[in-house]
Amino acid sequence: MSTPVAHIMKLLYIVFMDRTLIIFQALAEPTRLRILRLLREMELSVGELAQVLGQSQPRVSRHVKVLAEAELVERRKEGSWVFLALGDENDLEPIFAALDHWRRFHEEDDDEMGRADRQRLQAVRNVRMGEAEDWFEVHAAEWDAIRSLHVSEQDVESAIMKLVGPPSLGRVVDIGTGTGRMLELLAPYSQSAVGFDRSPSMLRLARVKLENDRTAAGEEIKLRQGNFYALPMTEGSADLTILHQALRYAQHPAAVIAESARILSPGGRLLVVDFALHDREELRTRDAHMYLGFSDDQMQQWFKAAGLVADEPISLDGELTVKLWLGRLQSKKQSRVT
Repeated sequence: MSTPVAHIMKLLYIVFMDRTLIIFQALAEPTRLRILRLLREMELSVGELAQVLGQSQPRVSRHVKVLAEAELVERRKEGSWVFLALGDENDLEPIFAALDHWRRFHEEDDDEMGRADRQRLQAVRNVRMGEAEDWFEVHAAEWDAIRSLHVSEQDVESAIMKLVGPPSLGRVVDIGTGTGRMLELLAPYSQSAVGFDRSPSMLRLARVKLENDRTAAGEEIKLRQGNFYALPMTEGSADLTILHQALRYAQHPAAVIAESARILSPGGRLLVVDFALHDREELRTRDAHMYLGFSDDQMQQWFKAAGLVADEPISLDGELTVKLWLGRLQSKKQSRVT
């Protein structure tokens, strides 16, 4: 009669073997190996992957389903788009090591197919770049009009860098990342960097801009669709959260600040960069600003309710004043004392 420990070990062995068979079955098809190699280069939508592979979307979707069931690929929905990324690095590292080894010794077997895939992948990159340039071309006048209302971006970014204090920022989360400029600025000093935005269009623009950017630890910057009222992150998973020119679009700013603070580790920081109170009503009607800036008292109340201790705000004066509000998350012990 087997012991409970032996029974558990037997079950674990069966699960392990099942998982191993699922992985090897997923790899036993040339198209699926091509998919993994392409996703190693960059995240792709199902449509883009079909374009590179020269196959129909339904056929590619079937291959993706097999890889996803083996947990080698992750699917992520952004609006009407579905983006694909690689799964767990621990599973994929030995797979890619084996593929790289094989390619070194059998390069002639892969050369023609691999070269064609790389050429079509570059075409996808070019399309993304073209779409980004077209979007900026159409919206350039709007962006310039907004920028002219406040101090230069260079001055704002200089103040941000001085305030958050590189060299080490830890785990950075940019909430309402837009075109990803804050990630571009701060990722080189970060252990990891993730940007969330509700708009699939903005995320596509950010993805073009940040395609080759890395964090200080060499990690790829991640971009995800997300609602700033309910971020798909656990408590304590960030050291610095940023709301850069994003809070004014929120119907309930207090809830956004509370959610931004929720994911902070003890001692972690939230930086809000936005306009001080102003009376430019056209920004509400023309640019969908829910709030015409914020007061220091307002921000301090919201910070306090979220368990944040506010530093002295920084003002950058222009036609509209830009404010930088920084709050630090108290530990539970500190919160009880205060």
